[in-house]
Amino acid sequence: MPGRTHDYRLSVTWTGNRGAGTADIRGYGRDHAVSAEGKPGLLGSADRAFRGDPSRWNPEELLLAALSQCHMLAYLSVAALAGVVVTDYSDEATGRMVEAAGNSGRFEWAELHPVVTVADESMIEAAGHLHAEARRQCFIANSVNFEVRHVPVTRAR
Repeated sequence: MPGRTHDYRLSVTWTGNRGAGTADIRGYGRDHAVSAEGKPGLLGSADRAFRGDPSRWNPEELLLAALSQCHMLAYLSVAALAGVVVTDYSDEATGRMVEAAGNSGRFEWAELHPVVTVADESMIEAAGHLHAEARRQCFIANSVNFEVRHVPVTRAR
């Protein structure tokens, strides 16, 4: 229904205080935990390039993951409504962030590479066309100010 609102709540807690807080730009950890009621925690940090822990998720990866997840969920929905039976779906998402002056930056683009397997060869063409509708319906892609490209591959089981 148009006009409905959906509110989300989560907590981000910094866990990187190594004893002196932020007294020195190099002296504190970028580690943090993301949590939401009833869900397992997610360990995050900054990208390695920004003194983060490469074994933890960084915000840029999480943005890319959100784009990929949203497209997949929208795609599966439009496929089901169109009578296209998807039996497998995977995506290798990529993205580029560009740093700018003044310690800022922005994503320049993201590219999703969904590989969709359908139940029958007769569904391949229709399945390929459904990505445009999934893109139109994806809440996350509609919320970002950079290009989100799709390079899908569709095959039959």
